[in-house]
Amino acid sequence: MTLEKMTRNIETAESKDPGWKALLQLGGAAALIAAIFFRRNLAEEYLLFRQLGVFSSGPRVLPASALDCYTVFHSHRLVGLTLLNLFDIVNYVLVSAIFLGLYAALRRVDRGLMTLAAALALMGTTIYLASNQAFAMLSLSDRYWSASTEAQRTMLLAAGEALLAIQNAGANYGAGIYVSFLFVSLAGLIAATVMFRSKEFGKAAAFLGIAANLFGLGYYVTNWLSPALNAIPLSASAPFLLVWYLRIGWVLIRLANGRESGSASAGPLQ
Repeated sequence: MTLEKMTRNIETAESKDPGWKALLQLGGAAALIAAIFFRRNLAEEYLLFRQLGVFSSGPRVLPASALDCYTVFHSHRLVGLTLLNLFDIVNYVLVSAIFLGLYAALRRVDRGLMTLAAALALMGTTIYLASNQAFAMLSLSDRYWSASTEAQRTMLLAAGEALLAIQNAGANYGAGIYVSFLFVSLAGLIAATVMFRSKEFGKAAAFLGIAANLFGLGYYVTNWLSPALNAIPLSASAPFLLVWYLRIGWVLIRLANGRESGSASAGPLQ
């Protein structure tokens, strides 16, 4: 038996392992859900559309103080949660599942880089979940507007400012959220470069992933040079990220169903 045939037999046995199949299914489903329902950076998309006049009501900028947050929550509850990145919590959990699926699919292409990518994504998600303060701010807002004395309102404003020191909504990303987005973007960039050597994903998926994550990393450049332009790189990243996730979902589900690279290559954007 030749070495090539032995390798193929090992790969075939691995592909039938229920554990790897479950990761492929989980990652594929998570990618499709993330693309369609829970995209990242919905706050930036909302602000861009608000500034363009697509939305006729609501704030045009991120809330910069606890009172700003409470005011937005009081008049536009869902918008307030969006601006404090509540929906990113779901997205980050889905992203972790996506990278577990990508590890299962791409581990034979480059196990070292995919291990690094998966580790960065999981660390980024953990940091984000510990840093997001959307629900806590909503609770304080409700208590603020129902408070009966000025002393109570002053205490609740102070508590809100303390939470914003963690959330840092005025800069869009506080210390923890800032780092988590960096980790996840780097993980995406690494996975996209590995896709160049994968017949299942192909060069088109690699280019989409590189574009999406480079635009995302551009946030750190604009935040340094001109924070007022923060929404631009994140909004530019969104369409590439959407199509990239759709492609990832398509390929992972086909691989989970036992269709090899020849079948997967017939999918979109190959």
